[in-house]
Amino acid sequence: MTAQPQDEHQPAPRPEKNLRDIRAALVVHEDLEAFDAGLKAVLDKVRVSLDISPYNDFLHRWWIMACDSARDPEGRRRMHATAAKLRAGEPVPSGRPVQEILAERW
Repeated sequence: MTAQPQDEHQPAPRPEKNLRDIRAALVVHEDLEAFDAGLKAVLDKVRVSLDISPYNDFLHRWWIMACDSARDPEGRRRMHATAAKLRAGEPVPSGRPVQEILAERW
């Protein structure tokens, strides 16, 4: 059996819902930093509270971001670049409404 080329209209495979696959799917430096810092914070919280629900919330939230990163890595890069401009007070070009963009993704 030979490998078939992936159809460019076929969605990228979703990462498994575990820490290793989620982190591997994050392609933007800012996402990796936030994931690592958030993981440390949530594990500290779980260790103190002995309640695992914050970990489950963290895992689910980052799995969604990893799926987005796998589907549209360049979109994640643009999002972070736009956010950096907004934080710096720089103007950003007006674009489409967020609801329209999210509707296309989901």
